[in-house]
This record gives sequence, structure tokens and C-alpha cells, in this order.
Amino acid sequence: MAAATIGLVPALAAGGDPDLPEVTAQELVEKIAASETDQFSGTVKVSVDLGLPSFGGLDLSELAGSLGGEGKDGKGGSTATPEEKLTSLASGTHTLRVAGDGPDRQKLTFVDGADEYSLIRDGDQAWAYDGSTGEALHTEDAGAKGDRPADDHVSDMSPKELATKALDAADETTRVTVDGTTTVAGRDAYRLALTPKDSGSTVKAVRIAVDAETGTPLKFTVAPSDGGKAIVDAGFSKIDFARPSTGTFAPPKDAKITESKQLAPGDATPGKDAKGDAHSKAPKDTEAAKDAEEALNSLPAPLAGLASAEGTEIHGKGWASVAELTFPKGQGLPAAGSDSDAPAGLSLDSLGKKVKGDFGTGTLFSTRIVNALVTEDGRAFVGAVTPEKLVEVAGK
Repeated sequence: MAAATIGLVPALAAGGDPDLPEVTAQELVEKIAASETDQFSGTVKVSVDLGLPSFGGLDLSELAGSLGGEGKDGKGGSTATPEEKLTSLASGTHTLRVAGDGPDRQKLTFVDGADEYSLIRDGDQAWAYDGSTGEALHTEDAGAKGDRPADDHVSDMSPKELATKALDAADETTRVTVDGTTTVAGRDAYRLALTPKDSGSTVKAVRIAVDAETGTPLKFTVAPSDGGKAIVDAGFSKIDFARPSTGTFAPPKDAKITESKQLAPGDATPGKDAKGDAHSKAPKDTEAAKDAEEALNSLPAPLAGLASAEGTEIHGKGWASVAELTFPKGQGLPAAGSDSDAPAGLSLDSLGKKVKGDFGTGTLFSTRIVNALVTEDGRAFVGAVTPEKLVEVAGK
């Protein structure tokens, strides 16, 4: 964050917005860092529109199996396993009830439908309960907060964690300013804006609504460079900073309870190696390895299990950076009808569109935030940049 350009213009209220004391971007960033709100309860609405492409009739349950997951009819495990629910946060609109009483007492409930699904942390006990099936997953000795996969996924979509990650990632390619004031969940807030200095990014701005009293991020929005609705919009519609009455969770008497070592996807089959695990392919313990893994995991799902992070090269910096990856043995994805181990229906033709440039011929896979270009000579260029930027980098 230190290298980012932080504006010195104080917050000014627009018509209808709350009139708050002046604050600079630096002061607002420091206010976020100093905020400590372990006790709270409220309702969070999360909307994600990545603009994921249609996969042309591809059997996604088969694809999930080929990449190490289990489809709808996967054997073993409990329907209460968090994997599917947590993954669902990556698309669509969801409503969550959240409550926290310190780092060791927390509850998150999905309230999208008639049947609720909850993740509960109560001391060293952790529960996942699926109200639609009456199944529960339970683990003891759950460890410290942040050590559990469920914690990592859930916190990833909270306004506070999203804001923290965005600020941590801000570098010299980022401009940080105060963009007026607003009201979120009935509370006065400042609006902090992070914008790219250079062109080529698919992101126009990241905006964080910061509670004027506590410094707690109340809303997190990612605005696309081409206009339209937000790519990510996660914010409180209700919030109370009083200590919640979470109580101790007890599943219904007729619940089917599965004991587990942790509330992690794949627990039901310990020792099972996931196929196409992106993390296993990357070199370890280097900054390049971290960049490689992030780029690989940014690929559209069908590609993530086929590319390799070894030898990854990063072009550019910050918002407009592009990662260049390679496919095993210099080969790209299989074409339709080719003899390969890829899932049935997985082909270049069904997933993207053909493009040409100084690099030759390739296939472009587009979303609203991450784009990927796979060339016929077995390279993949991935980044949160426009297709034009990918073509430009690939042609150099």
C-alpha cells in the first residue's frame, strides 16, 4: 500500500449524501487498518457478475470430477459439506446473515431459499448444517480462526476482507482517493476509491464504503471499465455492532451428523489426490510461484486443470499485468474430436472464439474481469485486462 499514490483531497459530500468531517485518503486507509469490530450482526447481500462464458453443452458434473471435485451424484461425504455453498458465492446474488462475537464465535447463514444453510464456529467446535436435507457436518478441535478452509472462503466475500485484500494489493500502479460520502445500512460512510493509473485493465475502480464511526468497511464494489453493473457488489443491508446473542448451536434431534477432521471439501475421502490441482504444479516458496498460481487459478475453470504454472512469466505490473503460462509439452487444449484425456465435450471451439494477431492464431476466453488467450503453440496469456491488451502482449 505504501507505493500507491494516495490523494490528499478531503472527502466532500454531494447533494443528499451525509455531511461528514473532512478526511484524506491516507487517514481513511489508517482508519480501516485500526478498526476492530469483532462483535457485530447483520445481513450482507453479495452480487457477483463475472460474465462467465457458456461452455457449449459441456457436462459440468463430469468436468468437476475430472478436475478433482465430485458432481451432483458424487459418492461419499455429506450434503452439508461447505464446498458447493461457498463456491456459489462466485456468481449470482446471495443474501447472508452474519454474526460474530470475537474470533472464536461466528455464524454465517445462507438465506437464498426456503431452506437455510449455516456455518457455525463455537470455540473449538465447528458445524455445517444443511436445512434442506437435515444433514450436519461436525468437527472438534477446529483450530485458530483462519486455519480452517471454510473460514478462508467465507471471509473472502465479506466487505472487510475484500477491502483489506484490495488495499494490501495496491501498488505504484494504483491511485487511492476519497470519493465523497454515502450511506450504507443506515450508517454514514466515506467512500474510498482505488483506480488504475494505466489503461488496459478490465476494472475501472474498486470502491469501499467505510463506516465513519468505526472504520469498518460496509460495502465493496468493483466497477468494470466498460460500464454496466458492478462485477462484485458486497455490502451490508443491515448491521448492528452490539454483541450478538448467537447462543450455542445444537442440530435438530433427527439430523444426520457426520464427524469430520475439518469442514473442508473432500474430507470424506482422506488421502485422495485431486486431479488437475493447480497448486501442485507451481514451483514453491517464490514470489513467481505465487503469481503463477494466481494466474493459473484465474483461468476459466476448464483450463485451470490443464495448464502448467512452471516457467510462468509476468508481463507488466499491477492492474494491467499479464501472466504467460504454458501447457504441458507445448500443447494447447484439444480440438473437438481429438484423442485426449480431456472431459467429453471440452474443446477450443466450444469454449472460446478464434482470434489472430502477430502471435499467430489462438482462442480467446472472455469474462467481465479476467480474459485468457491460448495460442496454438501452447502458450496462455491471462490477466484482468481487455482482450486487446492480451493480443498486444502475446504479439511482442
